[in-house]
Amino acid sequence: MKDDGGPLFQQIADRVADSIVDGSLAEETRAPSTNELAAFYRVNPATAAKGITLLVEQGVLYKRRGIGMFVADGARDRLRRERQESFAVRYLDPLLVEAARLGLDAGDVIDLIHRRSTDATEKE
Repeated sequence: MKDDGGPLFQQIADRVADSIVDGSLAEETRAPSTNELAAFYRVNPATAAKGITLLVEQGVLYKRRGIGMFVADGARDRLRRERQESFAVRYLDPLLVEAARLGLDAGDVIDLIHRRSTDATEKE
């Protein structure tokens, strides 16, 4: 497993969550088992279990006794909302602070985004 700087169990939880957000792991379907994750990422099963436990604690996964872990109903929307809020805090708040320093209001920032988006599309 590639070291992204965070703990391995967090990286595993993030990758499972990514699969839920992008729809490749649908709600009410079985999630990969601890052993499957451990084998795939070549980590100790206890590490994989810790990542799964994190998602259970967040209400993203739940256990069906004797069957395995499943993606909770509403997990995709919950994860998307959390990630949108995180995106705003991480990227938009600093952007708006810098825009204010430069004398730009929200409309100016939106215009810049549209312009940059159009430029990027034309370069493809």
